[in-house]
Amino acid sequence: MRGLTVLILLSSLVLGGCATSDKKQAAAEIAVRSYYVAFPPTGDAPPHTIAGVLRVPQGVDGKLPAVVIVHGSNGVDGRGGYHAASLNAHGIATLEIDLWAARRNFAGAGGRPKSVPETLPDAFGALKYLAGLPFIDPTRIGITGYSWGGVVSMLTATKPYADKFSRDGLRFAAHVPFYPVCWVYNTVPGYEFAQLTGAPVLLLAGADDAYDEPDTCNKLVEGLPANARQYVSATVYPGATHAWNMPGDILLIVNDPFAHKGKGGEVRFQSNPEVTEQSRVATDAFFVKALGVKK
Repeated sequence: MRGLTVLILLSSLVLGGCATSDKKQAAAEIAVRSYYVAFPPTGDAPPHTIAGVLRVPQGVDGKLPAVVIVHGSNGVDGRGGYHAASLNAHGIATLEIDLWAARRNFAGAGGRPKSVPETLPDAFGALKYLAGLPFIDPTRIGITGYSWGGVVSMLTATKPYADKFSRDGLRFAAHVPFYPVCWVYNTVPGYEFAQLTGAPVLLLAGADDAYDEPDTCNKLVEGLPANARQYVSATVYPGATHAWNMPGDILLIVNDPFAHKGKGGEVRFQSNPEVTEQSRVATDAFFVKALGVKK
């Protein structure tokens, strides 16, 4: 089961689309094939099989760029599909992975591993899987994720973890972490963020995110060594809470020990359509540039 396997054709033809009119024409022009796939983690991680949905734009000349999409603590939801469709409309393949099912966790946040680094071999396994596909350019594979997946997107940009879990030299070419709990970096052991691979990082955060303070993410970037800071930029959206891009009109209150800079407590998750759209546009533009997508 540790081999690379395409399991099932999910759908013969779907259209990659997104919510705004400027993308509807592109969505209508690019057909997307979707597949269920499975692959192993890298490194010395306990053996398990990671499942994912691979979406491949059709009719694009040459090898495709790709983006790995990593869910948050509650598991796969509509956020990944929303951003995948938008990236697909630009001719970028996507692989949305399920970290929890691989660990027989069907309880969402309540059954998550003790630390994010435990799941990094899964992300690098996705990178290796994509790099081995004949229609994917192994030098143009990015990663994005939400909350837990945002932390994965941050840590995979660090040289120590990349060297440890991707010994064949494969590296992610670009990173877009969404609300990645900025206070933990260079504070909690295992979450060091200073020695970077050199791939660009766009950090997206909300000013009303109760895991951090409004200036935590900007201070993180400003405090990086100069040789690392040159690769990282941050956008902090006023009025946005954690998980602003949840689909629909959702307001949740959760209790998390990582909240309030590690003091624990309640966190508000609230959908914000305006910021969702702004962050979608920013994500697409970043990957189009970083992955060398022809317009």
